[in-house]
Amino acid sequence: MQIGPPVFSLHRGTTPLLVSVPHAGTQIAADLRAGFVPRAALVEDTDWHLERLYAFVKELGASLIVPRFSRYVIDLNRPADNAPMYPGANNTELCPTRFFSGEALYREGAAPDAAQIARRVEQYWQPYHTALALELERLKARHGHAVLFDAHSIKSELPWLFEGRLNDLNLGTVDGASCAPELRAALRSVLESQTRFTQVVDGRFKGGHITRHYGRPQQGMHAVQLEMCWSCYMIEEPPWQFDAERVARLQPVLESLLGAMLDWRQGA
Repeated sequence: MQIGPPVFSLHRGTTPLLVSVPHAGTQIAADLRAGFVPRAALVEDTDWHLERLYAFVKELGASLIVPRFSRYVIDLNRPADNAPMYPGANNTELCPTRFFSGEALYREGAAPDAAQIARRVEQYWQPYHTALALELERLKARHGHAVLFDAHSIKSELPWLFEGRLNDLNLGTVDGASCAPELRAALRSVLESQTRFTQVVDGRFKGGHITRHYGRPQQGMHAVQLEMCWSCYMIEEPPWQFDAERVARLQPVLESLLGAMLDWRQGA
């Protein structure tokens, strides 16, 4: 079943699995556009094509939640109090003020103030998180537990954010705190059993706010994040084209990861 207000869409599935793609949105509301520099209209830091890439999860019976608006409006994977995810490193904010390359996202003097940030939290952030939380509760009530797969993608090299080149597949479990150890081990096994893509568990990306906040294994809620390099499935330069050949190589790995989430049973 497909539901959702204008800021997101939610497909409700029949299994314990919910897939979230919080940075797949590309819209910027008309009343906000004037404050951004012209370059922002390209929304270059989008997690491109993830709704399309993960569309197969609906056939597996999973739920899928997708925002409509860009992370430039508000970052759904940051806490509402804007606490940094990775202290000591360059971080993107709740309402980002810089591109991933470090340049200013807003015209001089046009960055959102506290009042505007609060309005964006109310209009864009809160509806997404309310729906996400309610869906997890629905799945837990039906199945006894819920598993959340928070899906992300990023350019493989971004010197302002991290040194060198990322591993292709970066699984985050907040160092094992956001899911049961058996689930973490099953997902690690999937990654280690393939050799096409480089991989790491709890490396540079350990999981953002969604994984950290909703991953409460002691309460039957298990969450993981996959940060994946664009180069795994698309061209990393404008116009950021979906690459069917690359997708064909990646798809079996994604299917195995999601299959492991579905096959896992709490307490088994």
